[in-house]
Order: sequence, then C-alpha cells, then structure tokens
Amino acid sequence: MRPVTVTPATYDREIASAVAQHTNSAFEQAAQALTWGADEHVLIAAAVAFWLLSRRGSEQTRTAGTHLLATSVVTGILPHALKHVFNQRRPDRLTAIGHLHGVPISGRPNDAFPSGHAVHVGALAGAASAFPTPYRQLTWSAAIGLSMTRIVVLAHWSSDVVAGFVGGLLVERLVRRWTGYGTGRGSHD
Repeated sequence: MRPVTVTPATYDREIASAVAQHTNSAFEQAAQALTWGADEHVLIAAAVAFWLLSRRGSEQTRTAGTHLLATSVVTGILPHALKHVFNQRRPDRLTAIGHLHGVPISGRPNDAFPSGHAVHVGALAGAASAFPTPYRQLTWSAAIGLSMTRIVVLAHWSSDVVAGFVGGLLVERLVRRWTGYGTGRGSHD
C-alpha cells in the first residue's frame, strides 16, 4: 500500500466526465498518438541524440546538451519514484461511457498522480525559457498541448497534469544549478 492517497477534486471529475461524454474514437486515437511526443523514452532518446551532436558545438551548445540530457534523466526517474508514494485511480478506470466513445486503457490503474508526461514536457518548457522568442513560444505551446493529451485520453486528472507540469518546471530550475544552463552565457531573447 502506498502511503498517500490523492483524491481527485470535483473539477477533475467534471472535466473527465465531459471528456468521456464528448469524445470519439478518432479524437482519442489522435490524442493517443500525440501523447507519444511527451513519452520519457522518446524524450530521453532525443536528449541523448542532441547531447551527442552538441559535443562538437560551442560551449553554449554543449551546456544546453548536458542540461537537456540531465533534465530528461531526472524527469524520467522522478515520476516513477513519486508513484511509489502516491496512490490515485486513473480516470479511464472509472468510466464506461468513455470506453464506448474510444477512451483507451492506460498504464497501471493507480498511477495517476503525477502525470509523468507532464513532468517531462514541463521541464522542456522550462528549458525553453532560454530559447529565442519564437522557439520559446513554440516549445511552450507544444508542451502545453502534449500535456493536455493526457487529460483527453483520461490517463490523468487535470490536477495531475498541472502538478506534473509545474513539477517539471521546478526540476528543470534545480538542474540548472548543476549545469549552469541559462546563466547568461547561452541565453537568448
């Protein structure tokens, strides 16, 4: 038994109910495909590839590569550790009508809190604060959109996604203290 049980708020239940009632198979399949963009395996593989490529770049590029890899590894581990502490039933396990409308079954039944996908893309959005403006805005938009797919497929309650995203932002800021990323030597506007 996990020591902390997290109960979804009324608004969490209302949002999940609205999704279950108003979705369809095509929309769910599209959201399920998009959610792979926030998967830890995909993001860590991309971070490793960028880190390898960054080794031949400038100091700024190498720092960014190290930062993204370190952040990806930490945010890959953290949600798994937290799911050993927190117990929360996924919304997709509590709906029959959602499944009739195409909602898939996701992950372990009691691993709703926090959203690991949101942790990963929240950290990426945090790192994007050092990107030039158009890339920063694009990254933030994509990160928020990818996080929302977790609500659409009813893998997580909305509060799980918000908590995960904010947690990812905080992790990224803590990792900056170690990597030196965004300290002025490599940031843009």
